[in-house]
Amino acid sequence: MQLDSHQHFWKFDPIRDAWIDSSMKSIQRDFLPEDLKPELDKSGIVGCIAVQADQSEEETKFLLGIANENLWVKKVVGWVDLQSENLESRLEVYQNEKKLAGFRVILQALPPEAMEEKRFLKGIELLEKYGFTYDILIYPKHLEKAYHFAKKFPNQPFVIDHLAKPDIKNGEYEFWSKGMKAMAKLPNVWCKVSGMVTEANWYHWKKEQFVPYLDFINENFGTKRLMYGSDWPVCLLAATYQEVYEITFDYFHNFSPDEKAAIYGENAARFYKVQS
Repeated sequence: MQLDSHQHFWKFDPIRDAWIDSSMKSIQRDFLPEDLKPELDKSGIVGCIAVQADQSEEETKFLLGIANENLWVKKVVGWVDLQSENLESRLEVYQNEKKLAGFRVILQALPPEAMEEKRFLKGIELLEKYGFTYDILIYPKHLEKAYHFAKKFPNQPFVIDHLAKPDIKNGEYEFWSKGMKAMAKLPNVWCKVSGMVTEANWYHWKKEQFVPYLDFINENFGTKRLMYGSDWPVCLLAATYQEVYEITFDYFHNFSPDEKAAIYGENAARFYKVQS
């Protein structure tokens, strides 16, 4: 069962989605299941994980609606206010949503110190209690704080989105790899093989640029904690769905069938508790 562990849906709203600015005109439109399904079919992918793009519970409801109507949308990573006074009661309600795997807060937009706030940490503690996953969306500058944060919760499943967004465009590697090496030592932290093309030059990237980063995460996380993700439709800023898939397909081509099965589906299924 091949899975895409990271993609988004939205009905474009220029005010709500102000992060999609004038440099991103190609994705200033609606992206819905009927747009994604043909791309998955071309690559032999049978299901996906829909991840929040807007920080609201309306977004979580929107994605759950899509997942409940489309069986191939296997799970949802939604949003909830982790610092809310009524968080526990919200999580109790969300436990009834079979398609809801976990949550994400857009930490990349916050200072690294946000991961030290007591209310945020209390929220993560409750995610662990109720069995929800957490996607870590950060930049390399957040990695040191992220390590200490994740280390506090050894039983909480974490996954780093987009390799923590290394600056591939400018070839930055040393600072990123130092932070990621520490993260990889935590057995409860996984990593998504996603989001690379948009960290490169959108118009002039080459597959060879991604190899050092792929080598590193493979060597440090191992094939049992990596999961393929497209980051569609954000990836369309720099590449088609098929081009994104081919970057990883070519890299992992000579890996064993078991290793490829893990990266392209089994790991995501295990992490997000997807039923076959």
